Amino acid sequence: MTASLILASTSKIRGDLLKNAGLEFTAIPADLDERAIEKPLAENGASPEDIALELANAKALAVAKQHPEALVVGADQVLAFENGRLNKAKSMAEARARLLDFSGKPHALHSSVAVAQGDQVLFATTSSAHLHVRELSETFLDWYLATAGDRILSSVGAYQLEGLGIQLFERIEGDYFTILGLPLLPLLHFFREQKRLIP
Repeated sequence: MTASLILASTSKIRGDLLKNAGLEFTAIPADLDERAIEKPLAENGASPEDIALELANAKALAVAKQHPEALVVGADQVLAFENGRLNKAKSMAEARARLLDFSGKPHALHSSVAVAQGDQVLFATTSSAHLHVRELSETFLDWYLATAGDRILSSVGAYQLEGLGIQLFERIEGDYFTILGLPLLPLLHFFREQKRLIP
């Protein structure tokens, strides 16, 4: 019998990526205090990549323990900028300030994915992308924020690359799926290699 698949998230974009890849799954968000997990890691000098991976593992395991027969996919993304890490902006004013900080500078997105079953992580990996923001004018930012609306607050970078957010950038180095928050190619490779879910 083939194991069922659970996505430990209600993220629409992650769900769409799995659905578009032909995978059938149920979305069950992990009930975790991410900041409580992240804080001691950061205090002990963990890298953004390590933090993203630990959070992805924690999400997958939290749901897998409740549904031990299923394969559970957990994912997380950390944005690194000027030797620091950023969380999602809480307001449009904060998003505007963040985009002004990004103007003319690069930042990195570190996305991790983990697959757990029961109390065991079967697979985990991290992928990174580097994004170079062009010089942003006040006029452009006024237009962008008014047009994109507060849905940008659901993204740590205050943009969705698949939408208007693409206009923020002059150069991008990295995998598209990594930027969207789910390293999809290595995940699909794992499923094929293990002969799970994919013919």
